[in-house]
Amino acid sequence: MPVLALMFNALVWGLSWWPFRQFQAAGLHPLWTTVALYLLSLVVVLLSDRRACAEFLRTPSLWLVMMAAGLTNTAFNWGVALGDVLRVVLLFYLMPLWAVLLARFILGERLTGLAFLRMALALGGAAFVLAPEGGGLPWPASLADGLGLFGGFCFALNNVMLRREAGRSAHARALAMFSGGVFVAGGAAVLMAGGGLITWPALPHAGWLWPLLAMAVLFFFSNLSLQYGAGRLPANVTAIVMLIEVPVAALSALWLGGGHLDLKTAVGGACILAAALLSALERPSRATIET
Repeated sequence: MPVLALMFNALVWGLSWWPFRQFQAAGLHPLWTTVALYLLSLVVVLLSDRRACAEFLRTPSLWLVMMAAGLTNTAFNWGVALGDVLRVVLLFYLMPLWAVLLARFILGERLTGLAFLRMALALGGAAFVLAPEGGGLPWPASLADGLGLFGGFCFALNNVMLRREAGRSAHARALAMFSGGVFVAGGAAVLMAGGGLITWPALPHAGWLWPLLAMAVLFFFSNLSLQYGAGRLPANVTAIVMLIEVPVAALSALWLGGGHLDLKTAVGGACILAAALLSALERPSRATIET
């Protein structure tokens, strides 16, 4: 059951790009959709444990978790709705590279030979994915590429901070993550809409609220599934099962026209996934929590 729960979570995230694009086409930018999706989860956590709010407010380190989680969702959800889904997901999964560096500075973890190998694989994979067709330096070719990279960095920061704050209550940590999805994404949406960079929410009719509510419920159960599975399996098993998100996103994007696969992307993706697998296998005794 824990493995099935994690597979369900990975399936939801791997397919999430499609509804984000549908809502965007209907007039609801991915940032507004993110706010709506996490609002339900935030309300449930607040009602289930009133003490979590007080713990969150008096713990500044959890505010950084809120920022990291919020920026992760803001960048990833916007990126997959905007650009090539396969590229965005692969660049997002460069997080083992960022996690090595962040764990060194935040947790004081030693850089091992395997860590350097992971970094080399991840950097090599990124170079393949980002390499321009006509040659030149590997660099993000679009806003979507940049959002994928930034989202992966924020996700790594979120995971490292959650490891640092493992002694805090589960409700307080969940409150920090869901607050990020509501307030960070919401704040970014308000600022960008006010500056004319994105549109204000404008669904064509009230009937669109039903699929939005259904997706919010789905995300709520997806997060519950993650907490259930990750709390009952070794961290390395959790990390490996969660990688199912990558082929789910890739195959669905290729099937539904959300991305394309060429040789350099395939080679780069293989390197990035190899780095992620090494990351999962390196610390079987550590417990991590992911959003």
